[in-house]
Amino acid sequence: MSIFFGENGFSQLSLLMDEYDKIFILTDERINKLYASLLASVVSYKVIKIVIPEGENNKTIDNVCCIWSKMLENHAGRDSLLINFGGGTISDIGAFAASTYKRGIDFVNIPTTLLAMVDASIGGKNAINFNNIKNQIGLFSEPNSILINHSFLNTLDRRDILSGLAEMMKYAFIADASFLKINNDNYLAYIEKAALLKEDIVNFDMNEKGIRKMLNFGHTVGHALETFFMEKNNSLTHGEAVALGMYSALFLSINYCGMDKHWFDFYENWLRDNYKHMDISGIDEDVVLSFISHDKKNIGGEPRFVLISEPEKAIIDVEVKVDDIRESISILRNIFRE
Repeated sequence: MSIFFGENGFSQLSLLMDEYDKIFILTDERINKLYASLLASVVSYKVIKIVIPEGENNKTIDNVCCIWSKMLENHAGRDSLLINFGGGTISDIGAFAASTYKRGIDFVNIPTTLLAMVDASIGGKNAINFNNIKNQIGLFSEPNSILINHSFLNTLDRRDILSGLAEMMKYAFIADASFLKINNDNYLAYIEKAALLKEDIVNFDMNEKGIRKMLNFGHTVGHALETFFMEKNNSLTHGEAVALGMYSALFLSINYCGMDKHWFDFYENWLRDNYKHMDISGIDEDVVLSFISHDKKNIGGEPRFVLISEPEKAIIDVEVKVDDIRESISILRNIFRE
């Protein structure tokens, strides 16, 4: 797998496409509307476009079937290429569809959101939601290439940027404390560093048997909250859910790993400053805990957390008591109240 940054990525894409018989581009309705003309100018081949609805709640087996059907109708073979052009939902569902079609065809990720550039499009963890539970069906399969271009961020609103900032702040706690300085004004300078950091971690542990597990910091509670709010009017973005999940993880890290409360207070201030637009007053601890019981990272049916003793010192597979998890979720309700 190779990561290309800036305009160099498009020239690499043109060279890459010479190797394939048919080229498919998967995108969503919003990205297709924004960048249809750009795709036409960059891609010299006659490509077959597949457009699905936008949003995490469309990361379903029904839409995978639509992708497979479109490829079958157009006689895609194992010498075909699927280009996933969009955010994390597109890279997830596209990679899953490509990796299972005819036992696997090559795919390329072109992320268009900050979160996808620094996290979702990198690492080869590809999954779809099932029975209203996030990322329950999936596999490990890396893209041929990832093309990261900052220009796509120009169409994002502040909420989309904040969604990516959460995943970047995650790196501060698990691997590189320099990310503690990240904010809404300087994040562009950290994108390449974040992408390469994740790539390094994945290269050590592709199948998540050891060190890669630390990338799940904030995701145990985060995924459960994302699932809880998925069907509600005030649904959370993935990054917003992870931001909240990290708050719970840092709260738990004080008692379970001896983390200095200073880091919890630091993060609480950062979270209040950036994410106070969220309405999470309707959290139901029992329902969120039921989603955690289905978490992929559980061992022997018991929840396992990634916690820290201090920034850059992650501790994986920490068994946490249910009552403590409940308390860590409960404190979220009031975080944005004055």
